[in-house]
Amino acid sequence: MKATPCFITLAVLRKMALVLVFLLFSTHPAWARLSVDADILGQVLQEAHALFADDTEGANADYIPELARVPSELFGLALVTVDGQVFIAGDADYDFTIQSVSKPFTAALVLQEHDDPEILVEKVGVEPTGLPFNSVLAVELHASRSVNPLVNAGAMAAVSLVPAESDMERFSKIKQFHEAMAGQELSVIEEVYRSEAATNQGNRAIAHLLKKYGRIYADPEEALDVYTRQCAIGVTARVLAMMGATLANGGVNPISKEQVLEARHVPKVLALMLTAGFYDESGRWAYDVGLPAKTGVGGGIVAVVPGKLAVAAFSPRLNQAGNSVRAMRAIEYVSQRLGLGLFQ
Repeated sequence: MKATPCFITLAVLRKMALVLVFLLFSTHPAWARLSVDADILGQVLQEAHALFADDTEGANADYIPELARVPSELFGLALVTVDGQVFIAGDADYDFTIQSVSKPFTAALVLQEHDDPEILVEKVGVEPTGLPFNSVLAVELHASRSVNPLVNAGAMAAVSLVPAESDMERFSKIKQFHEAMAGQELSVIEEVYRSEAATNQGNRAIAHLLKKYGRIYADPEEALDVYTRQCAIGVTARVLAMMGATLANGGVNPISKEQVLEARHVPKVLALMLTAGFYDESGRWAYDVGLPAKTGVGGGIVAVVPGKLAVAAFSPRLNQAGNSVRAMRAIEYVSQRLGLGLFQ
């Protein structure tokens, strides 16, 4: 009897990979045995802050002039558990702009609004670029054009997918979703918004290239402006940790107890964060730390331990890839001390 050949499509392989990642996150023995003892968590966070407090490597982002004015010595850490315990160290309550850390949350909103787990795959893309987050070249090189929702091209495409009758309604939905994840009201830092809007010619070029290729789903200028406002939402390390803990808690905010994001969408968001959360350093982050995380040029990073906690860090000095040097090192230290990494 002649054997029938078996073909597995890329879409099936992608789904299999996402299921594997979710199962590994859910059953990882280090997380299963992780203690959430307040003394231990608070102590480790203080250790991380003390260890890197004098680290001056890197420099503020200067392509957005207002970000260059943020005091570079600021350094804050926060950790929030899924049962609502909060630990902080250093400048954890300093307001800074969320920038690209907003991207996975807007991607989550798109999944929720369309009630379709394939919407991002079909309309944006989910593959890493291997290029800088603001690359115009990536739009030309990659068949999906928008590439993934955690780089600028894909983030603008994701913004345009939020259903709305106007740009004001679209931004209001995005802001309200971020506020629900954080469990508190948030405000746009207008000085940074104006500074970014005046210097975003690269993003404007990307938005119009996406329009050329049919990969942006609203007026490109409106999508660009909403995206710029989204990036200028003010947060703190404490706020980012709460937003991350909401993902860690299956989409339920640990304090308000609101089911902000349906639990079935959470693994998709975490998979994006693991594979593309650090731009073209995402592979190295997975190799060294092994946690889904998202970074932003405002100096913030949030990392998620599903079912347990989230840890966030803020320090404005960035490396060449646009990732906060101290924030990366501090989160890596916390992960190693507590045995959180997926591959440890």
